[in-house]
Amino acid sequence: MEQIISKGLPISYNRYGDGPVTLLFVHGAFIDQTYWVQQVACFAPRYTVVTMDLAGHGASGREREQWDIRDMADDVVNLIKALKLQQVILIGHSLGADIILLAATSYPDPVTGFIVIDNFKNVATPLPPEYESQVEGIIAQSKQDFAGTNERYARMVLVTPATPQWITDKIVAAYRNAYEPMGQQTLPQFFTMDKIERERVPRLAPVLHLVNVNYMPTNREPLEQHAVNGYNLVEIEGTSHYPMLEHPDALNHALEQIIEEIKTQ
Repeated sequence: MEQIISKGLPISYNRYGDGPVTLLFVHGAFIDQTYWVQQVACFAPRYTVVTMDLAGHGASGREREQWDIRDMADDVVNLIKALKLQQVILIGHSLGADIILLAATSYPDPVTGFIVIDNFKNVATPLPPEYESQVEGIIAQSKQDFAGTNERYARMVLVTPATPQWITDKIVAAYRNAYEPMGQQTLPQFFTMDKIERERVPRLAPVLHLVNVNYMPTNREPLEQHAVNGYNLVEIEGTSHYPMLEHPDALNHALEQIIEEIKTQ
């Protein structure tokens, strides 16, 4: 594992392979780059594959007083610059999708492809007003019991009763053990991602590719409205938010097809 310094903080990453096209994988909230192990094994023989730990996650630094999603996106840009990456296909899971959206629209030149994994299911769409009080309650509960609130969220939203037990246990442990100062500051931002998406999705130069798990449906209408340069949705079977754990072969197959399409554009 190697590191760069971004905004004074060490950001840990791994680089595999030496292909001319780079696949840069960005994980979601409260997990880390080790979740991509099956994707590294699949793609490193033919591509340059880069995985990273977001700030406050995994082996990356935790010494920030202010935790902002936009700074995490800047870390992605700084990694691209530091490694002098070209022909970059950004691949972001969950919160990582919003982070690479910010990165791709802030530093578009080396970005040739953009892939979202299990996010943007209601892209650029604010929560209904009736949910606002629930959001306020979640944030208040998090301040009192961060680990417990995270666990309840993971069990209610990210997995289902049909999810294999080992995946549920892994995700619950990751959410309970997340770095609390970072988590407390970023949690309120999770509920306002629609503003970033509404601003940035229309500015995205590449086609917006999505690989979403069908345990929760994807609303196509806002995609058609905001993805002005086009979108492509691939749905795969699954019972959780984590296809890289639950169905890595299906995810890899979907990614392979999308990457080949991007390379021909």
